[in-house]
Amino acid sequence: MTHTVIAVGRDAPFKEIVELLEQWKVSALPVLEGEGRVIGVVSEADLLPKEEFRDADPTRYDVLRRLTDMAKAGAVTAGELMTSPAVSVHPDATLAMAARIMAKRRIKHLPVVDVSGLLQGVVSRSDLLKVFLRPDEDIAAEVQSGVLSLLPSETHVTVRVREGVVTLGGVLRDRALVPVLARASRAVEGVVDVTFDLDQPTSEP
Repeated sequence: MTHTVIAVGRDAPFKEIVELLEQWKVSALPVLEGEGRVIGVVSEADLLPKEEFRDADPTRYDVLRRLTDMAKAGAVTAGELMTSPAVSVHPDATLAMAARIMAKRRIKHLPVVDVSGLLQGVVSRSDLLKVFLRPDEDIAAEVQSGVLSLLPSETHVTVRVREGVVTLGGVLRDRALVPVLARASRAVEGVVDVTFDLDQPTSEP
């Protein structure tokens, strides 16, 4: 996550919010109250109705159906504009958890808050993608020590990683372990995909 976070208070005016978004090249700002408790998030999507409804006819049916957007079109402060309560995660959330929340809620940023709701940082889509910059050697080492070490000692499975794609080779007698190994390897941060290049075990005499 990003620890240095630009945030605003409930009374921040519309124009200041736009200026901060442009200055810091972000698409959303946490809205804070008191000692730093997150009470909402104001995003570009919250600001756009002001322009969208600038010359709209309020008697049109499609406009009447969007009363929330119409209200935001007349908003002038962060408290009026923000989406609340804010969707957030705790510092111990995994990247996979954060990614699922962002995909499900269709948001680009997640405030990271402690148990008291105080802001600790922000996770963005770009933060989630940085994990795929992890060196292949580091991924291979973690798969070797954290995944393959769980196999029986007589198992001879090798690992190689290229561009984030893990290939497990060697000999695996119990093929029922293939989906288990695939799932465990995909859980390693930075893994793009998992493939298998396994030899058939030699028949016992």
